[in-house]
Amino acid sequence: MEMETRRQQLEKGDNVASEEITTVDWRGRPSNPSKHGGMGAAAFVLGLQAFEIMAIAAVGNNLITYVINEMHFSLSKSANIVTNFIGTVFILALLGGYLSDSYLGCFWTMLIFGFVELSGFILLSVQAHLPQLKPPHCNMLTDGDNCVEAKGFKSIIFFMALYLVALGSGCVKPNMIAHGADQFNKEVPKESKKLSRYFNAAYFAFSVGELVALTILVWVQTHSGMDIGFGVSAAAMAMGLISLVGGTLLYRNKPPQRSILTPIAQVLVAATLKRKQVCPSDPRLLHGSHYPKLPSSNNITISENTGDLHHTERFRFLDKACIRIQDGNNTKESAWRLCTVNQVEQVKILISVIPIFACTIVFNTILAQLQTFSVQQGSAMNTRITKSFHIPPASLQAIPYIMLIFIVPLYDSLFVPFSRRITGHDSGISPLQRIGFGLFLSTFSMVAAALMENKRRDAAVNSNKIISIFWITPQFLIFGLSEMFTAVGLIEFFYKQSLKGMQSFLTAITYCSYSIGFYLSSVLVSLVNKITSHSSGGGWLSDNNLNKDRLDLFYWMLAALSFINFLNYLFWARWNSKDSASSLQYDSNNQDLRHHPIFSSSKIAGDDSIP
Repeated sequence: MEMETRRQQLEKGDNVASEEITTVDWRGRPSNPSKHGGMGAAAFVLGLQAFEIMAIAAVGNNLITYVINEMHFSLSKSANIVTNFIGTVFILALLGGYLSDSYLGCFWTMLIFGFVELSGFILLSVQAHLPQLKPPHCNMLTDGDNCVEAKGFKSIIFFMALYLVALGSGCVKPNMIAHGADQFNKEVPKESKKLSRYFNAAYFAFSVGELVALTILVWVQTHSGMDIGFGVSAAAMAMGLISLVGGTLLYRNKPPQRSILTPIAQVLVAATLKRKQVCPSDPRLLHGSHYPKLPSSNNITISENTGDLHHTERFRFLDKACIRIQDGNNTKESAWRLCTVNQVEQVKILISVIPIFACTIVFNTILAQLQTFSVQQGSAMNTRITKSFHIPPASLQAIPYIMLIFIVPLYDSLFVPFSRRITGHDSGISPLQRIGFGLFLSTFSMVAAALMENKRRDAAVNSNKIISIFWITPQFLIFGLSEMFTAVGLIEFFYKQSLKGMQSFLTAITYCSYSIGFYLSSVLVSLVNKITSHSSGGGWLSDNNLNKDRLDLFYWMLAALSFINFLNYLFWARWNSKDSASSLQYDSNNQDLRHHPIFSSSKIAGDDSIP
């Protein structure tokens, strides 16, 4: 009776067998698709995401003001402190993804490191509240040369709190996206469409969190003090953890796979040891070679999801890891000398997505400017809205999120269904196309920033006028729109790669793009200062006074760099698409199966066309 029910469910395409094997409930029992997962469970994870970004965005986006005014670091040093902090948050995402996929699972990783992040917010609040933990009060604008920079124990407390937040947030971030996406089975068509909607919902939650942080929480920091502001961030993080725990009974949890890096290392070692071997012309001779069975008349055989990958022609040098060495003793080779085709194909996928990942680094370098120099740019402008109300410069970053909380639902409810009818893609347009459009838009964000800074500086230096802060809103609006396309497209592209048990780690790789981008920003600032310091006007960014610096020229340089990066992306996106499309699948008679009904209705991993 149970087998008959199972058969009927498989015929309907419910894919229950795969669901029972790959996910469990909170007690470790096989999950039930009718009781666990879905948007209801993902909503609790979205709650954590909104509150977590609310907490850290309020700190990160106004951190440069606190570091300058309270800790008395110089402008360039403060900018580097902020970018290094944010870069560390994102590079630690790798640690969170590794621990989750290998040992802890998403839920426990988020819970443990969520409390680490909470402790960092609390320590920051205490440090900002107690005068003995800060240098003597001083106005950096009027008396900057006489201000004492934070050193010794005061500096240690500050950086300890800051990097507790970085450690916690870094390990939580990739697991929020991955755990929410795990509530949907991407192999089931109906759930695959819901998965695409979830990625848009995740960015909507992100936008709401950012908007609240950049308006309400930044206003609290500005008017009630940074100690109260950091305390509110701690309260927001606590609310996020409550939301996470609230969905415990509903989650589908993917069990950890032990060390996810060991199989990758085995392939690289085995391929190196057998580098002098010659790959066979017939890939069926490779160890662990797997080919799909043609569907039987009742279509039951194709419903089983083994998770095996088929051999592809790319990076053939790695195939040497699958060559059996014949000797007279029939000695069995170790896992470090002989790997399966499935292992090798996973490594091939990782290598093939690296260029796409690399092309988003410059994009995040631009993001770093909006959180550092653009905030200082706003500080040098007229922030008055009414006679009694001034807009905090850090709140300028809320402008694109006000736009996005309206655009994201419209994009998901109108554009995606419309484009889906044309393209047949579950997401409307492919992740690679979405990334490309976002990268193209980001160039114009820096063009707008350069034009507005030139206008602001010219008015201040030549006319002794201070223009309105709203002149710099275009650069935030354009970049906000570009981020909606690039960030969501990148996460969706990585998550949907056919790497079983590595979804958190792959999501973490996308965050590394943020990290490297912010680190690159610090390098560029230092490098530009060093190169331009020999000019008669001094370095572009060497002074604490923007009226003396040439921030506009720095923005123009980034605009050029961004456009070159976009052209580079087009090349690699086409390469990735063609590489995926050219990967043939064969039956036992070596026949091309790409147009067989079993394959024509689905995409090969990463098969996203770029026109």
